[in-house]
Amino acid sequence: MRRWVATGAAAVLTACAACASPAQPAPSGKSLRIGVDLPLSGPENRAAGPALNGIRFFVQTHPTLDGFNVQLETADDTGNPSRGVANLQRFLADTTLVAMIGPFDGAVARKEIPVANAAGLAMVSPATSNPCLTRDVYVPALLNPARTVITCQDAGLPSASDLRPAHTNNYFRLTATDDLQGAAAADYAYGTLHVLRAGVISDHEAYGQGLVSAFSARLSRLGGSVVGHLDVDTSGSAGVSAFLGRMKDDGAQAIYYGGGSGGCAIRAQMGAVFATGEGTPFLGGDGIAHDPQCVLAAGGNSLGIYATVPIVDAASLPSAQMALNGFKTAFGSTSAYGPYTIVAYDAAAVLYAALDRAIRDASGGLPSRARVISELAQTSGLAGATGDLGFDPAGDTTNRVISLFEAPGSDPRAPWKLAGAVDYSARLPY
Repeated sequence: MRRWVATGAAAVLTACAACASPAQPAPSGKSLRIGVDLPLSGPENRAAGPALNGIRFFVQTHPTLDGFNVQLETADDTGNPSRGVANLQRFLADTTLVAMIGPFDGAVARKEIPVANAAGLAMVSPATSNPCLTRDVYVPALLNPARTVITCQDAGLPSASDLRPAHTNNYFRLTATDDLQGAAAADYAYGTLHVLRAGVISDHEAYGQGLVSAFSARLSRLGGSVVGHLDVDTSGSAGVSAFLGRMKDDGAQAIYYGGGSGGCAIRAQMGAVFATGEGTPFLGGDGIAHDPQCVLAAGGNSLGIYATVPIVDAASLPSAQMALNGFKTAFGSTSAYGPYTIVAYDAAAVLYAALDRAIRDASGGLPSRARVISELAQTSGLAGATGDLGFDPAGDTTNRVISLFEAPGSDPRAPWKLAGAVDYSARLPY
């Protein structure tokens, strides 16, 4: 893809760095609208609410674009795919609505993408990481211990091709994919925690199975080994204690878990077998990250829990500090900010840049939805708060950074601390 060099849109992102500056008065007359579909009620609002704040902050500080008033049409999908589709259909009926930001959840995305694709509406997601939303391969061969490709069909999921009736791509995201989470956990375990031997536990879901597959293959490729694998229903604990005992006997130095926060009860059981705390790490994906329920389930053994998140940690980046400071000035409350706030802010910035080019192509008129998709597809090397932003031909981010966080002590309300990051932007692990 060509590097994006449009001067006007570059000015948009340059202006983002001065986010605390007062907004200019909006011109009267022309308006364009951007849809936002997120789970703003229910359990996912803990992360999605602060993401919405990031989008709102960008638009508040950039209320106009090329003579248009920019307005957000915000909808709550509650994490329900049917609600998401209903929201999307309302977006499509508005001829001044040129693109949307969202969704936040993979199940919602699977239902929304075909509808938006058929209608030619661009979607920019700040938070979905399932590989099958953008490609037909769930796990590449080099991230499968069997060294064979696991297709989306193998994983029981529709593929990207199945989701695109128009046979073009309209879906772009700023998060890395789940297979990279498993690989990054292996890189961190091997290179930073010096883990050579590990046991792995997965739940019965495709998400957990994929994480464990990628972790196992990557650890073996680095020179480590997986000494045992247990597939478990985390609603019960049958077989876990015996498995942990075998892993101890076989020299496992860590346990990797693929699944949701309910699996953190396994961490509590590890205390009777392994050294507690950081002495024997327990690693997992974003299904457990930043989750108070994980800390509660781990009991007194929450230290030494490490979780990957498929985005950059904005708070650690010099490039994000001006945006962060401006956001804190505008919103104040700590609860207004979350891990996806600045990623969502960048989603708005990427969309603005594409809209700027599309408006110029339309000689200052309202851009067509098809042109917005075309301009998003050409995004490359865009200086965002979270790094250089761009999309590959599938619509996946080229800013492929996986962050790793460690759980706090026994207080579930305490923030997780950044432990490290693995950057696959220059080279994928497969």
